Amino acid sequence: MHDSYDRTFPGPATAPGYPDGPTQTRPGSGLGPGSVPEPGWGSEPGATSAAASDSGSDSGSDSGSNSASDAAPDSVKRSGPVRDRYFDLLRALALFRVVLYHLTGWAWLPLVFPSMGVMFALAGSLMARSLKRPASQVIRSRIRRLVPPLWLLGAIGVTGMVLQGWGPNEDGHPGWWLLHLTFWIVPISDPPYAEGLPGIQGFIGDNWAADLAGPLWYLRAYLWYVLLSPFLLRALRALPVATIAAPIVLSAAFQLEYLTLPGERIPSALTDFSTFGACWILGMAHQEGILQRLPRYVVPSVAPAIALLGLWYATNNNFTQGHDLDSIPLAQALWSCGTVLLLLHFSPSWSEWPRRLRRWDKPITLLNSRAVTIYLWHNTCILIAATQWDRLWNFDVLWQNVPWLLESPWPVLALTWVLIGACVLSFGWAEDLAAKRRPQLWPTGSKKSAAGGRGHRAGAR
Repeated sequence: MHDSYDRTFPGPATAPGYPDGPTQTRPGSGLGPGSVPEPGWGSEPGATSAAASDSGSDSGSDSGSNSASDAAPDSVKRSGPVRDRYFDLLRALALFRVVLYHLTGWAWLPLVFPSMGVMFALAGSLMARSLKRPASQVIRSRIRRLVPPLWLLGAIGVTGMVLQGWGPNEDGHPGWWLLHLTFWIVPISDPPYAEGLPGIQGFIGDNWAADLAGPLWYLRAYLWYVLLSPFLLRALRALPVATIAAPIVLSAAFQLEYLTLPGERIPSALTDFSTFGACWILGMAHQEGILQRLPRYVVPSVAPAIALLGLWYATNNNFTQGHDLDSIPLAQALWSCGTVLLLLHFSPSWSEWPRRLRRWDKPITLLNSRAVTIYLWHNTCILIAATQWDRLWNFDVLWQNVPWLLESPWPVLALTWVLIGACVLSFGWAEDLAAKRRPQLWPTGSKKSAAGGRGHRAGAR
């Protein structure tokens, strides 16, 4: 359903393989993690997380992934919410896995780490914490943080599509085209895109608009989770087990065709909701302390059984490369639910990095600070990187002597992250404006840490 990309790196006669797209019920994405993707997320997700991740607060002060324990020092409490660095680590791993999976299409990657389920769980936890404030205020703030990066992507992407001939006659009637364009403003449904556009010679491959629009399913799914969160939270407090199980039951009804709906947009949205809804609600349950109140043996006993049921269903429904968990929503829902349940159960509360992880502080902080930008632009970066790398097949000395290098995904992965870094520098400021923060080019947290260190030393003196 979501995270499938199925990329290969063939010889000079062919361009790198790109996916035919997600399930036929998804109208607005040509791939995506899902395809988001991952998302959602799915974005695989991904997603991540969120919008690919919800790494900040609604107002800018809620910048942590989770609150620290009540035993935190008073000096830490006074400085504001403390980041849960374990959540930051999960979000960074989810983003990296999304990019790697969309480049390689390796079917085992979503099994090793279900990025989209993780990203939705982290976002659900943050949403539950934020709902200690009035729901309308929280929802407005979440939408405000979501849409500016989308608007920037749309301003560039839709302009490029129009310049290549995409227009009002592409959607059957000009009125429908104009109406669907509003989904680029508020993604309550999948924003439209131009299918089959030619690439730009030597720069980007064919059908680039499908790659650009691929992650947008995650934003649509995230938006609906946000809108429904006040109701989900009330249901969770009243009937926790039934609320967590409900999305999986809905996913089974769709997968086994007990429930069918006409059209494309509504079934697509409900499929995504049912696939990752349990993960979002599990994140809320973690924040509410519901999981922590269970006897310690319950989650380690139940979660593997849920995940293995999903794996069993996948292996009995043609689980192969190109037809992995993202193509089998029920298997994805079960595997993600079981894995997320274990990750939340065993989660430590890290207000500071363990010694062995401190060297990764800056890159992980950067990934969390620019999660939305990375998620929205990574598909396009992959396509550009693959297009550039494929040009090397034109050099006889290379394909005759080192064809294994030209077929390898690792140089393309490195080039992809260079391009993602360029997108962070060029477009990441939109996340700061959305969060009402001072724009930063490369937010690794180093200045903040340095300032905090100087303040601590000054206080000591």
